Amino acid sequence: MTTSLAAETVASRKRRIEVEDLSNVEFETSEDIEVIQSFDRMGLNSDLLRGIYSYGFEKPSAIQQRAIKQVVKGRDIIAQAQSGTGKTATFSIGVLQSIDVQTRETQALILGPTRELAVQIQKVILALGDYMNVQCHACIGGTNVGEDIRKLDYGQHIVAGTPGHMIRRRNLRTRSIRMLVLDEADEMLTKGFKEQIYDIYRYLPPNAQVVLLSATLPHDVLEMTSKFMTEPARVLVKRFLQ
Repeated sequence: MTTSLAAETVASRKRRIEVEDLSNVEFETSEDIEVIQSFDRMGLNSDLLRGIYSYGFEKPSAIQQRAIKQVVKGRDIIAQAQSGTGKTATFSIGVLQSIDVQTRETQALILGPTRELAVQIQKVILALGDYMNVQCHACIGGTNVGEDIRKLDYGQHIVAGTPGHMIRRRNLRTRSIRMLVLDEADEMLTKGFKEQIYDIYRYLPPNAQVVLLSATLPHDVLEMTSKFMTEPARVLVKRFLQ
């Protein structure tokens, strides 16, 4: 972990995640989804649990109670949730539980619409995985392409970035990728990343798990889920004004 990221991780341990107010939240999920109200009951490894509690979490948010276990099970998932619902930690915890840190290969690829989001995701994963010796790199392009290549050659368990930068990173080995996360999928399609996402998907092993998160589910997002997913679990978290 770099010095700056390590410092931010230490600082993050001092935070206390506020208990979510569920008075204005409505849920819609697949029938077979269990609600698990404690991180301790999700079957997570002890080093990951240490990272979760050190980060400041005490109790899973609504979407975390419903989705983390499904990610860990290896199911394809459609999660409709706004920012602020705990969605980033949801897939981050699922990814961290699913990877084998003894294998220095990229096992999870996380795509988002902006560089800033990719960096934010990297910080969350490194903080939650602080006791796991996990390697996570954000491919964000710019002037530091050489650093991207060096990091990818070294071996990263998890890689985050925008679709455009991913498709140009020929150093990214996809043979061991077991999970593709599409964060803010509706925003990625709005920004014109549809073809790049489809191109990336074609490079992945055919049995790769797909986790899609989106604030809205317009036609082009649903079209993508129908092509990428097999009998996905659905977790829809809707906030409404009182």
